[in-house]
Amino acid sequence: MNLGVAMHRVVVLGRGGAGKSTLAAQLGRLTALPVIELDAHFWSPELAPLPPGEWATRQRRLVADPRWILDGDLGPYDAPEIRLQAADTVLVLDFPLWRCAWRAGRRGREKLDFWRWVVGYRRRYLPRTKAAIAANASGAEVHFLRSPRDVERFLAAVRDSGHRDSR
Repeated sequence: MNLGVAMHRVVVLGRGGAGKSTLAAQLGRLTALPVIELDAHFWSPELAPLPPGEWATRQRRLVADPRWILDGDLGPYDAPEIRLQAADTVLVLDFPLWRCAWRAGRRGREKLDFWRWVVGYRRRYLPRTKAAIAANASGAEVHFLRSPRDVERFLAAVRDSGHRDSR
């Protein structure tokens, strides 16, 4: 796998249970980029989503920093355009449903809308994600990682490139 750009602004997307947070943490260790978990910025303590205008404002503040890994795909609540426009690298975890459901099930109890998102991801949400990437991330390097082996190869390429954020 060839990495064509230096990574400073990375967006990690994918179905619940795919391993976005794990990948973001591993990539953060390899690159010294700070990892920002979007769930911590989007959901209220009562697990209510932020209103769209407030979420857009919060995303603009997050992407204003020159270096980051933004970990999170908020499914039906998400509006990733702001993040995608600022990204130089986009990683999409497109793992099979069985793997994501198994991983998500091990985490504990999730709400019904989470499971609807997990089950309907490829049919309903992945096409929206691809369209948002095409419309908003034309300057970014995009990687679709479809298996744990793809993730391992990607991380090995980062490691082999010696990429370490120098800012």
